[in-house]
Amino acid sequence: MNPELELTILMPCLNEAETLEVCIRKARGFLERSGIEGEVVIADNGSTDGSQGIAERAGARVVPVAEKGYGNALLGGIRAARGRFVIMGDADDSYDFSKLDPFVDRLRAGADLVMGNRFAGGVEPGAMPALHKYIGNPVLSFIGRTFFGTRIRDFHCGLRGFRRDRLLALDLHTTGMEFASEVVVRSVIAGYDVTEVPTTLSKDGRSRPPHLRSFRDGWRHLRFLLLYSPRWLFLFPGTLLLALGLVAGVTLTITPVTIGSVTFDVGTLLYAVAAIVVGVEAVTFWLLTKVYAIEEGFMPPDQRMDRLFRWLRLETGLIIAAVLMVAGILTAIGSFLIWQSRGFGPLDTSTSIRIVVPAVTGLIVGAQVGLTSFFLSILGLGRRNRPVVGAPARLPDAAEQPVVTTEGVPSA
Repeated sequence: MNPELELTILMPCLNEAETLEVCIRKARGFLERSGIEGEVVIADNGSTDGSQGIAERAGARVVPVAEKGYGNALLGGIRAARGRFVIMGDADDSYDFSKLDPFVDRLRAGADLVMGNRFAGGVEPGAMPALHKYIGNPVLSFIGRTFFGTRIRDFHCGLRGFRRDRLLALDLHTTGMEFASEVVVRSVIAGYDVTEVPTTLSKDGRSRPPHLRSFRDGWRHLRFLLLYSPRWLFLFPGTLLLALGLVAGVTLTITPVTIGSVTFDVGTLLYAVAAIVVGVEAVTFWLLTKVYAIEEGFMPPDQRMDRLFRWLRLETGLIIAAVLMVAGILTAIGSFLIWQSRGFGPLDTSTSIRIVVPAVTGLIVGAQVGLTSFFLSILGLGRRNRPVVGAPARLPDAAEQPVVTTEGVPSA
């Protein structure tokens, strides 16, 4: 067999006996009509309904994938594919494999990832639950566009095409339904040429319920988007908390604030301090996460981070930490001297708290900054020869690996 073809049409399969043959027939018909040298591959994830035999009789190549999960099945199929391009789609007859011309055209024109857009192409009535159509997909796609600066309108379309070598170079990790989000996010982060074409979605031809679980899989997608965007998970919320806490804390340290009939005093001051501490913690988590992700190759090098760390070295962090802690200690000494002048007797609670709270805050935040500085330096000692996300990688020889599993692929 030819070790490399132009196109592999890939379908993950888990008990799709009702619809598998018609999907394969449409895919093979497209290859024959368009004159493309290609293949149809079924990544079987442990079917027990005879799907394997149906696929082979219909002219497809079956790749058994032992590890369960949508992502696992697709990763196994992609690794076994012999096509330079891969177009993947569900085997439930909801996507029309006879009309893949726009995907092939964009791939031939140089695109690395071509996403289908069901909302632009048309969703047949009843093909998508209202919860997914009007809330789930639009909200998650909006979050993805906001977090990662892409124009993709349909993050979770199951019909998409890509260059096999470029996708494998991303070293994808997720094993479940969130694999759909990882493909888009990692491609965007790596600077790939990502584009979108209209496609249609029809009611699937199965009599059984789909494998998708709305809330469980929706949460897995959202969790993935958050974990891959430390700015939105840590930096922006932390900065907001820190700013609000500083404004409220400084103001209430000086004097109570009355707005109408409501007076904000030392009780609110304590909440402001909590906001400061949590805000600083969130911002430092952003720094740690960003450095770790770059060192491990999950994200590409960031020139802005390089410029930041040319200034923010271990010594700089320790100086900032020392200043904060010394300020806290001096304030604490001042509080002690005031108490001593009163003969170590009772103090006015409001006045004493306004002195003690800034002292404690300086000590806590100073300790946070110092410890974070050491940890950042430890992360910076990591190996610098890790491959950059999206860099060319040695790819498996598909012709030598007809049976593929995904053992060792970590879960998100």
